[in-house]
Amino acid sequence: MALACVVFFLLAECSCTQASTVSQQCMEDTSTFLWEINQDRPKEYAVFMYDAFGKMGSNVEGGNTNQPGLLQQCHSAHGPTFSGQYCQVFIRQGTVQYFVGICVPDSCGEEDVQMLVQYGRLRFGQTPLIPPLPPILVNESTQEIIMTHCMSTTVAPNASDVTCLFVCCVMVALPLAATLLTAVLRWQRNREVSPSVESCLNTGLSLYGTLKNNGSSSSEMTNSTGEDNNRHTPLCFPQSCMYQWLQAFSLQTTSQGVFSSSSSNPGGGFSSVNGIRVLSLLWIICGHSAQFSVMNSLDNFNDWKNAVESSPLYVFTFSGPAFLAVDTFLLLGGLLSARSLLGSIDRAEGKLSPSLVASYLFKRIKRVQPLHLFIMCLTISLLSLVQWGPYWFPFLETLMDCKTYWWANLLLISNLLPVHEICIPWTWYLSLDFQCYATTPLLLYFYRLNKGVFVAVAGGLLLMTTATGAVTTALLHLPVFQPSTLTSENYASYYYVKPYTRYGPFLLGILTGMYLMTKKGQLLKQKWQVALGWFCCLSLMAVLVGLAYVLKETPAYSSVPHALYQGLHRSLWALAITWIILACEEGYGGFIKSFLSLGFWVPLSNISFACYLTHPIFIVLYIGLQETPIHYTDINFMYLFLGHLVLTLIVSYVLTVLVEKPYLLLK
Repeated sequence: MALACVVFFLLAECSCTQASTVSQQCMEDTSTFLWEINQDRPKEYAVFMYDAFGKMGSNVEGGNTNQPGLLQQCHSAHGPTFSGQYCQVFIRQGTVQYFVGICVPDSCGEEDVQMLVQYGRLRFGQTPLIPPLPPILVNESTQEIIMTHCMSTTVAPNASDVTCLFVCCVMVALPLAATLLTAVLRWQRNREVSPSVESCLNTGLSLYGTLKNNGSSSSEMTNSTGEDNNRHTPLCFPQSCMYQWLQAFSLQTTSQGVFSSSSSNPGGGFSSVNGIRVLSLLWIICGHSAQFSVMNSLDNFNDWKNAVESSPLYVFTFSGPAFLAVDTFLLLGGLLSARSLLGSIDRAEGKLSPSLVASYLFKRIKRVQPLHLFIMCLTISLLSLVQWGPYWFPFLETLMDCKTYWWANLLLISNLLPVHEICIPWTWYLSLDFQCYATTPLLLYFYRLNKGVFVAVAGGLLLMTTATGAVTTALLHLPVFQPSTLTSENYASYYYVKPYTRYGPFLLGILTGMYLMTKKGQLLKQKWQVALGWFCCLSLMAVLVGLAYVLKETPAYSSVPHALYQGLHRSLWALAITWIILACEEGYGGFIKSFLSLGFWVPLSNISFACYLTHPIFIVLYIGLQETPIHYTDINFMYLFLGHLVLTLIVSYVLTVLVEKPYLLLK
């Protein structure tokens, strides 16, 4: 009884001093909840609500400071006039920031909860329900409430959510309907032979010719040509645009060749590109699996950070050089864009006309945007369809930006926005790649106009992007090493996603593609040149990875070593990859060429673009649905990577044949 009196005294005091800020219904329901948990035999709902509160665990020194509690258990508690509502209170205590999950009546708003916690009114007897971390572990014992966020038990889709879901359904329904109709027509064709079969087959073959001629634009992580090497006999349809569209959207057409192990590069060129593309994609998936997990959902973040920063062996999971794979894709994009445009010029009898450039850019948009916009709509829809857990908050605001800044993705300029406003953060690359892609016609124009002018322009662009990266790093004191960049917003906003700091690898790719398409003979004549080239290539790659660990500390001043590394390392990495491609193309690749040219890489390369766009969704879903933190060990992270990879491959195949390939097949 004495304890109950204390509770009522505290609530009465809260009611008098905070009546103007805490709603009456919230106060009454909170009083009921606190009264129940102080009884000798409290009701079940009160036990559930109290048990759902986050509580301090072990290994605070290792980074286990967040106290998420139990979201679903909180929502399952139902009192006499209210239900449990899960809220997160974000707290700063000295230099430590963490959040605590609490369960309060759903009649309380976020401001009510913050007042109840901030003024110490939400107590269990004499003990606060959110006790501070002990001073023996944290030097400062005073808590500062940063913000409070409550998660509703019900999510009401708005107009944009419904619209996006409708668009996704239509984009999937079209190929499924075309598949069904195609199957019916095939069944009818088998019943009676048409006298015009031959002419219809020619119509079908013209559709594949369209793919051959129009699908050769570069792509970040997809088949560089989009060609279907498995040349099955097309179906017989009347010669009309409607039926050609029908055939293009049917799974009978789009599924052909995806699992083919024959080279996706006709003419025998660039056989090593598939292996390089897929290995780089795996590197990025591995890096994202670690990066997203460590943002706020590890219970031993400090242990993980120390392990990553101590050994270059962790370059495959997360570190400064982990995303050098992105520069590999920029190099491949430049190489294949030059090849595509040079091929178009040859077919146009050597003329680089405005209409040819417009067609070249349109083909690129046709390749990228359908699947890109589908993923954007799907991601927006997930916000209203999924019941997220306590670790969803790092992604919530970022994905909510899609409802405001979707137009930037549509125009492929999202990387020019402030980084916190980018809709679907990982799609910044598509905008960067298209902006670089649009420079290829200009460079080829200068090349055909005057070789001297071309050299001056290309050299000036390479010098500009190198200097811009170095100067930006020096002026803003940017880090070069992950995970330090997680806390540096300037790193992403002013350096990582901008075309003027990332253009170097793409430019080197254009130069490489131009050389391979116009070369007259072998570049290397002697074996010692080959040996020296391989030694320099492998040494350079090792040095670039190792230097990131040497320069791992974020500079407090303008650091020349950091600036030089930041300005040069991406182009130098691309230069090393260029050597590998050249050596493989000129017959000096040895077992490396044999490995990179395996047929195993081709089907993975065919779905790589879909893999890039979909794999972060699985990672975000996994983390967002967790109610407890993830514990870092090497074996745990390996299983996370493999699980994300398998799901990504399965779904990416489906999206490739349902969404990506139909638009590639259209004239």
